[in-house]
Amino acid sequence: MTVRYKTVDVDGLEVFYREAGDSNRPAILLLHGFPSASHMFRDLIPELADRYHVVAPDLPGFGLTEQPPRGRFDYSFRTLATVVDRFTEVIGLARFALYVFDYGAPVGFRIAVEHPERIAAIVTQNGNAYREGVSEAFAPVKAYWNAPTQANRDALRGFLAPQTTLFQYTHGVDDPTQVSPDGRTLDDFYLSRPGNDEIQLDLLLDYKNNVAFYDMIHDYLRTHRPPLLAIWGRNDPFFLPAGAEAFRRDVPTAEVRFVDSGHFALETHAAEIGAAMRAFLAEHLG
Repeated sequence: MTVRYKTVDVDGLEVFYREAGDSNRPAILLLHGFPSASHMFRDLIPELADRYHVVAPDLPGFGLTEQPPRGRFDYSFRTLATVVDRFTEVIGLARFALYVFDYGAPVGFRIAVEHPERIAAIVTQNGNAYREGVSEAFAPVKAYWNAPTQANRDALRGFLAPQTTLFQYTHGVDDPTQVSPDGRTLDDFYLSRPGNDEIQLDLLLDYKNNVAFYDMIHDYLRTHRPPLLAIWGRNDPFFLPAGAEAFRRDVPTAEVRFVDSGHFALETHAAEIGAAMRAFLAEHLG
């Protein structure tokens, strides 16, 4: 298997992405979450690339994709979705399966709502779309939503600290020594870039619009009933197992599975998640 590391111009924005597999085979679009980038899929891509065309971009402000200044770019989830949507058009992905995780969920589901005909199947790994899936860990963020003061904004800066990244990677993992330091160390490097802290705080504020968007996601799911696999790290401190179970409410045929891990479940269960995806996608994509 060969992974290629590419950059493409998307309406003036340089978007970095990883690509593997035969482009004539069914495509899978992998969308990462906070505070990571496409490197979080380094163990999953080899599980899929022998059967599928796998594409994993870095979102604007994350990883190696261009980070325009806040005054020249609207750091909102609506804009991130617009960029990824155009990215799929620029590289020629007409129809694809979605893998969404964390921030990738509000991005990917916006594309699905806008272009349901393009979505062949959905895999959500701790990619929440239901209010019951949001844990109390969001309480400081909700306080900022309700009162977007400078004091409440500054109170969230701890979310960007290395100890919080470490917590996200290791909480709920039986043996933290199984979690490679490579991913979180790279995340901390990207978070430390000048201006990235303010970008991330803008996105934390805008996340309230993702919760408001949930009803539209549910309408899409009920109307189009895409094949859906929710595979969750059951010990996620941010997105609770109830969020995975809730997908069955709108897609009764949804497959719901749990692995004994936390938020970044790929760090410990990439082989298991990859096997579940191969079985699911073989049934629905061929």
